[in-house]
Amino acid sequence: MKIQILIVALLSANLMTIAQTKPNKTSLSQTHGPLDPAQVHRSALVIDTHEDTPQRFVDDNFDLSDPLSGGQINLDAIHKGNLGASFMSIWVEPDLFKGHYARRTLELIDASREQAAKHPDQIKFSTSAADIEAARREHKYAMLMGIEGGHSIEDSLGLLRMYYDLGVRYMTLTWSNSNGWADSSGDDTDTTVPHTKEGLSEFGKDVVYEMNRLGMIVDISHVSDKTFYRTLIITRAPVIASHSAARALCDAPRNMTDDMLRAAANSGGPESKGGVVMVNFYSGFISQAYRDAQRAQKPEVDKATADLKAKFKAEGKEITYSDLEKLQRQMADSIPRPPLSALIDQIDHIAKVAGIDHVGLGSDFDGVSGQLPEGIDSAADLPKITAALMARGYSAADCDKILGGNFMRVFKEVEAVSKQLQAENRPKITEKQPFDKPQKE
Repeated sequence: MKIQILIVALLSANLMTIAQTKPNKTSLSQTHGPLDPAQVHRSALVIDTHEDTPQRFVDDNFDLSDPLSGGQINLDAIHKGNLGASFMSIWVEPDLFKGHYARRTLELIDASREQAAKHPDQIKFSTSAADIEAARREHKYAMLMGIEGGHSIEDSLGLLRMYYDLGVRYMTLTWSNSNGWADSSGDDTDTTVPHTKEGLSEFGKDVVYEMNRLGMIVDISHVSDKTFYRTLIITRAPVIASHSAARALCDAPRNMTDDMLRAAANSGGPESKGGVVMVNFYSGFISQAYRDAQRAQKPEVDKATADLKAKFKAEGKEITYSDLEKLQRQMADSIPRPPLSALIDQIDHIAKVAGIDHVGLGSDFDGVSGQLPEGIDSAADLPKITAALMARGYSAADCDKILGGNFMRVFKEVEAVSKQLQAENRPKITEKQPFDKPQKE
């Protein structure tokens, strides 16, 4: 009996020692070593809100199963970079397609949808946050669409609704051109271009409201500062900047001031958790040194572009965006690329100014003539961003937010606001409001 008691006592002592030395959750990383950035990236839902690949679909007959051939997005790069979802940018060059914006918009939408139809085993055409989550469960890439430039709706709320029905889930209110109802940062100082009085016309306010009602995310990249602030007054849902950067680090009009970053983070209704700024990878928006060199080169680029257009016209040929992009890329390649740290600086700055819950990724892949920071040549290189962030002290949870979690939160809130507004019966701003109507005696 004494032996049995002694054995029990020894077992109890050992169990107490084990309980005292068992690591808690906070010491787990210390026990097993630091988290592997590659593992953190693989476990994250990675979302990119802006890729210009549809131009390649239409103009070059490019298929996502093809080699990159100078581009940044294909199925191989998507898989290597663990890109879970991205928005194909439906962008209509306003000069080349003047007079038929809607036709070009529809061609780009159709080409994007066709890619998903061609590769159903790898691509899930998606129109909701739930679709993105379903694609992840199915180990597929979620393809979404966003219109870049409000001129695509040709001043028609009917067209806006049709684009929504075809799957478009955000619209950038302007591109680099003002469109009559919203002003662009690209020409807001040009006195030859008509501009609105307040940043949005009455019709422009209706566009924002209708986007809120439909569940189409309002994107404020490219808009003038005045249009940005007016939009935030009007919108009932949080906004995104699908591909922007911080003006404090690179003084481009397209970039956002610190006040704008904070305002975007506080956008939406009283109960909103705020919007998100998706960081553009373009060298000319993330690096002041690159931007200065680019501006010095601009007269030469403009002349070469005009000469190429004249050559095509003389030969009776129609110039495409792809033709112009190849020329501009050739010339831009002579400017040294900024280091990857310039991109990380941008993410870090926005996270500190707007908050960790209000920053994400909007690469502008296939839309910047290959002018990306060193080390970022395609979507396959996205894990380098996670590694660089973690090297600066960002946690796995922080990276999850930046890589896609923040955008998903906004997308779900936009969908919730849409349901609320569809239950209301508010007249358009351009119509007489109830308080304007004559009162019965």
